[in-house]
Amino acid sequence: MRLAVAAALAALSLAAPALAQAPTPRQPTISVMGTGEAELKPDFARIHVTVATQADTVAQASAANNTATERVLARIQSLGVRREDIRTVNFQVFQTPPQLGPDGKELKTPKFSANHQLRITTRDLDGVGRLAGEILASGDMTFQSVAFGLDRQEEGGDRAREAAVRDARRQAEIYAGAAGVSLGRLLEIRDGSAQPFEPQPDMRMSMAMAKGAESVPIVPPATIRYTANVQLVWEMAGKP
Repeated sequence: MRLAVAAALAALSLAAPALAQAPTPRQPTISVMGTGEAELKPDFARIHVTVATQADTVAQASAANNTATERVLARIQSLGVRREDIRTVNFQVFQTPPQLGPDGKELKTPKFSANHQLRITTRDLDGVGRLAGEILASGDMTFQSVAFGLDRQEEGGDRAREAAVRDARRQAEIYAGAAGVSLGRLLEIRDGSAQPFEPQPDMRMSMAMAKGAESVPIVPPATIRYTANVQLVWEMAGKP
């Protein structure tokens, strides 16, 4: 009798964990990806230029570049740009790559090249074309690119995120209504990317213009567009 009772208790003890681990029914959910956009007027433009020099030694190439850069800085400031709005992005000295003439023979060139990359920031958006034209007309610097930006970059991304959340909820409500259910608790928010989208001006025409041009046809964008994505997951409740 005692053996039978012990066996029954053992069986119950083994069954208890199995009963406790029984999976709970999965709650149906609605998962939606929302997208949003926001547009803000740009605050500034950044022009990138390069001051390039060559010489037979590293010291000579660097010294020549320093002299040319001082002329460039004076020239840019004479156009109304403040000294604190001109920054060095990169400076490098390297061996000049071999150059071949029309006959296929290597040309005799200075052994070293020095490149000084500068970033010019201006808030005179209407004057960007004139400034770029002056740069193209200069023999000391080469025009590289122009981009427009915002002081309040976070604001653009935040507005786009808010629009993305509204878009996700709108879609979820449409799906729920069509399925004859309602949205329950919001379970998850998965952040996607939020970044500016700004078409860059095509500078091929500008670079091909003759030196001495007073202005380059650069039209600043009316707005800079930010885009954002977000994924939201809701519980699916009963009928509304």
